[in-house]
Amino acid sequence: MKLKVNQKAAFGFGAFGKDVVYMLIATYLLNYYNVVLGMNAAFIGLVMMGARVFDAFNDPIMGIVVAKTKTKFGRFRPWILAGTVLNALTIFALFAAPATDNPNSGVMKAWLAIFYVLWGVTYTLMDIPFWSMIPAVTESGPDREGLTALARTCSGIGDAIPTVLTNVVVPIFSGIVIGHQVTTGNYSEWKSGYLVWAIIIAVVFIISEALMVIQVPEPKIDEDYQAPSVGQMFKSLFANDQAMVVVISIICVYASLNICGNLLLYFFQFDVMNPDGYALFTAVAFGFQVLTMMVIPALRKLFSKNQLFLAGFIIQILGFLAILAMAKFGLYSPENWMILCVPGALVYVGYGMLNVIMTIFLSDSVDYGEVKNGSREESVIFSMQTFTVKLASGVAVALAGGIIEWIKLDTSDGAIQTAETLNGLRMWMTIPSVALLIIGMIIYKVLYKLDEAKMEEIKGQLDRKIES
Repeated sequence: MKLKVNQKAAFGFGAFGKDVVYMLIATYLLNYYNVVLGMNAAFIGLVMMGARVFDAFNDPIMGIVVAKTKTKFGRFRPWILAGTVLNALTIFALFAAPATDNPNSGVMKAWLAIFYVLWGVTYTLMDIPFWSMIPAVTESGPDREGLTALARTCSGIGDAIPTVLTNVVVPIFSGIVIGHQVTTGNYSEWKSGYLVWAIIIAVVFIISEALMVIQVPEPKIDEDYQAPSVGQMFKSLFANDQAMVVVISIICVYASLNICGNLLLYFFQFDVMNPDGYALFTAVAFGFQVLTMMVIPALRKLFSKNQLFLAGFIIQILGFLAILAMAKFGLYSPENWMILCVPGALVYVGYGMLNVIMTIFLSDSVDYGEVKNGSREESVIFSMQTFTVKLASGVAVALAGGIIEWIKLDTSDGAIQTAETLNGLRMWMTIPSVALLIIGMIIYKVLYKLDEAKMEEIKGQLDRKIES
């Protein structure tokens, strides 16, 4: 089916809303519970990893549930709307932690664990059907690539909003609530501002997904269609070798960025010693990411998907290595930190390219699976994207929490860090990310086979199947 311009815009707005929420949690929850509330970072990391891994293994089940759903509103939209409302409630709860003199009390730990698990489960309810709509409402080729680029561009903008603005608006909101000016260094006073900001983001989330559900139609469900059994679905999934290659690449790419991302705010707070610079740094980085994703359709006229994918890996690796080199040679300071924007832009240009192309590859693997296995499993295959993102981010946040404790980073107000601590922060923020990207690039280069010629062949086979 062909979507109208307003429908594509609504889908993009939905992508924007869901990533505003995701990035608030992924980027700031560890810092909020650790620096603002004072909870042990290693414990937070373990809870977040455990919750993500638990939830990740539920994702394929959710994909199966979506595939078996039949309602007059479609397979995808009911789950998107229900998951959005429930997820917004958990966001409020996570930032409305009870007041206590002991941030490491059993009550506080239980609060984080329960509501973080619920956040992940409810996000799954809407995330899997959301991305599953792309191969369902588009055909392989420019139509699919255009909608994917639009959605990923809007996601990038959504990622940027909380990443760039949180450190700016939270002190302002905190000052309004408690009645006096709150400075950047008074992190313990940021609690009320975080809650106000979380409520605003949750409302934007609900509005964006509601508009998408209203505006974007689904293909009519074939009443004669019989969804395969759970066993048949998993068999089809693991028999789809190309989907598995993309999944492994996604794990490497997301884990790479999440390891750096979870430590980046600490890097600006305690190494660069300019936490205010974090907002501008991320604005520049996300700006380059969004611009890159916007021009992917134009770049596709000059380069193949495979060429752009490999370029994304190489550009990101160069960015991470440049950050490490700048740290080694002392090229930045609290006043001269903007030089870091250059490697930051490289990292996010590469990520923008990889992010769009990975989604296209995953959609292409749906068509490949239909030809190879005789069944079309959009929801199950795209559940693997959510699975891998959560698994990668869960491992990354646990690693970040452990690193903060292991390198003895002192997060108290006005603390001075040792040279050994800062060197550890710099190394862990970059070297593991480079290693993961190299692994992902090698796996993709050796095993991925769905180039343009192969996809044209698959599209022809599917067209003949429809005609017959």
